[in-house]
Amino acid sequence: MPETENRRLRPKISRQIVLPWKKSLAMAVSSLKIRFLRSLITIFSLVLAIAFLCFTLTNTAIARELYRLHGNMALPLLIQAGYLFDPATATINAGPKELWLMVLSLLVCTVGIVNAQLMSVTERFREIGIMKCLGALDRIILRLFLIEATILGIFGAGVGCLLGMLAAWGGAFLNYNTFDCSEIALLPLLAEASRAWGMGIGLSILGVLYPAILAAKLQPVIVMKEEY
Repeated sequence: MPETENRRLRPKISRQIVLPWKKSLAMAVSSLKIRFLRSLITIFSLVLAIAFLCFTLTNTAIARELYRLHGNMALPLLIQAGYLFDPATATINAGPKELWLMVLSLLVCTVGIVNAQLMSVTERFREIGIMKCLGALDRIILRLFLIEATILGIFGAGVGCLLGMLAAWGGAFLNYNTFDCSEIALLPLLAEASRAWGMGIGLSILGVLYPAILAAKLQPVIVMKEEY
């Protein structure tokens, strides 16, 4: 059989670098340990933003529970505290000031995460270049950054939610001491805390997207010959 026919019938073998998810997680955790102080800065900004978000959402849920339990007796105190009452739906909502503060805190948190991650990418230029020289695909680099952001989001948002809920409970017992706060249902409060936790994880991932894409698009030849 001619050589050309053998080549045509020979199965094509493509070489592809595959990084298991377990190994990716281990590499992400190792990178966070190496850059522990920078990771703490990122987590700290996330903790503060999510703590305020969870505090506001949980306070609103407590106000709604107080109105559900005590009706119009609690309404003057809730309005005095800054909450808005909608007569059409008979619901308690947070005031515009709290909403603006939540938006601004989340915006500042996102900018802080983006800035910290951009600095992290700059510090890791040579590391990323070596990985790409060894055959790492763009999606592998992107995956590592996203896993790191998810880990930071889970822990940072979790601590922020815990602090926010504790502060909201303490404030409720101080501000609404004329009512029995022990009858407040925990499920609505936990639902609001879960919302804050999910938003914290989402913000952490959103904040790392641009730096991660930038890192994935780095050209190893250019990176390896520069000093950073």
